[in-house]
Amino acid sequence: MSETMKLAVPTMGQAGLESQRAGHFGHCDCFTVVEIVDGEIAGTTEVANPPHEEGGCLRPVGLLADAGVNAIVAAGMGMRPLMGFNQAGITVYFDNQHPLVGDAAKLVAAGDAPVMSADQACNYHH
Repeated sequence: MSETMKLAVPTMGQAGLESQRAGHFGHCDCFTVVEIVDGEIAGTTEVANPPHEEGGCLRPVGLLADAGVNAIVAAGMGMRPLMGFNQAGITVYFDNQHPLVGDAAKLVAAGDAPVMSADQACNYHH
């Protein structure tokens, strides 16, 4: 049986593996959803991110859960959305080193991205 992950990567501009990652997930233009099968990138889709005011920082939790996402990789996130993703069963990975969507996705696919801890969450609202 193959192992599949649907990984959301906050993205600036249009979705894609060569796109720039957004520094903070709540203010990204969209999410590139990367399908990872048995540790290999199998394809991508896009999930639009509405303006931050529409539902605040918890809005993406519901959007991504509805899209079947089971993981997200972010460089920054507040405690409320981190707890929201955890409650929705979406694993939050931490990476603040890779500026391209594809590079961050490869890090997660290889099992080299740590799960975001409360210590890595932003202690202020963005």
